[in-house]
Amino acid sequence: MNNGFITAGHAIARQLVNTAQQHPKRIAAALAVLLMTAGGGAFAVAQLGPNPADMPVHTVEYSVPSLASEFSIADLVDGPGFSLYRTDEVRGNDTPESLLRRLGVADPAAAAFIRSNAKARAAIIGKAGRQITAETTNTHELTALTVRWAGESSEVFQRFTIRKNGRQFDTITEFVPLSRGTRLAGGVIRSSLYASTDAANIPDNVANQMADVFGDKIDFRRALRPGDRFSLVYETLEADGEILRSGRLLSAEFRNNGKTHEALWFQPSPKVKGDYYNFAGDSNQRTYIGSPVKFTRVSSAFAMRLHPIHKTWSAHKGTDLAAPQGTPVRTVGDGVVTFAGVQNGYGNVIYIDHGNKHETVYAHLSRIEVKQGEKVTQGEEIGAVGQTGWATGPHLHFEFRVAGDQVDPLAMVANSETNQPINKQSRPAFDALSKSMRLALNTQMESLAGE
Repeated sequence: MNNGFITAGHAIARQLVNTAQQHPKRIAAALAVLLMTAGGGAFAVAQLGPNPADMPVHTVEYSVPSLASEFSIADLVDGPGFSLYRTDEVRGNDTPESLLRRLGVADPAAAAFIRSNAKARAAIIGKAGRQITAETTNTHELTALTVRWAGESSEVFQRFTIRKNGRQFDTITEFVPLSRGTRLAGGVIRSSLYASTDAANIPDNVANQMADVFGDKIDFRRALRPGDRFSLVYETLEADGEILRSGRLLSAEFRNNGKTHEALWFQPSPKVKGDYYNFAGDSNQRTYIGSPVKFTRVSSAFAMRLHPIHKTWSAHKGTDLAAPQGTPVRTVGDGVVTFAGVQNGYGNVIYIDHGNKHETVYAHLSRIEVKQGEKVTQGEEIGAVGQTGWATGPHLHFEFRVAGDQVDPLAMVANSETNQPINKQSRPAFDALSKSMRLALNTQMESLAGE
């Protein structure tokens, strides 16, 4: 019997298939009508339901214990508050009020104290460049004001603090050792050396050292090319984690017009004088540096000339270097000051004995900063350009004497010997330092490659 049902089912299915194949349009129309009718029915059923807006609304209230029941808003408002900190630099035209305002302090009593207290005035008012930090309450009342500064050659810094004690202010002066750190920097030449170092936030003191180290290899006034690159590592002197000033240039690499110049500061021990070397260990430093005045021009060379005052032809037995009044003058080599004072047409003049019968003379100075008998080191500032004595304008008259006879000073400086290379005893320490510095400089150079 089951076989009969199956056979009949198969027959019906074949008939439906044949009918669908013979009348496809009629089958499609019938299905559409069926679906529309079913949809309409569904729509009619939905419309017969109740409107939610007409249904009754019941409000249920239930008390839930707060998770913050142990805390009170009053406790938060009346709590100890918090401290605000801000650091800036003192400006030359600052008043107590303008300085505190810039530091975010709203405390008339603190301003009045700075104005009336002699120690506070001496430490803050008119001391442009000194670092200053304010600590305040959350209502901007002063808690503490700290000023830090250090001298150029000092190994310590001064910390002057004004601290609020109730309604009074106390002052504390401390002398604290400076900590030393290092910074890696670099730049690309677009126009001038100093424009590039300024753009890279490199201190002028460090830029000057780099110019001195490479000064006999690169003419920074004429030989720089756009796209030249440099990288350097320099020392920082820090107070309470804040940089107070820059220190020594520790290493540098300068790529100028296809040539690479290197410098690495190495001092085997505190008792031995340090020097700059290339990474191979050869000294970069000559007995005498290139010029006693940075970035200058020769206004009168070592030759015959018409004297600008006496109007007579005579041998000019020195070199005149034109520079603005007050430009620093430095000694070209280590030595001892044998004379510092006023002398005839030289005006303010300094004589320095360098040994080996070598002596240099620096004349027409506006000021003298060394004394007779004082030892000086290469590059040390000894005075400033002026026009004292027989001079028609500000310049430095520079002489080089060998056994008492004047010789061409720039030729003597240019042909002076370089210092000795690294010795065998210091070689392992030098090689280790050279390897680490080279890695740092190369990393910085690679970062500048795309600029």
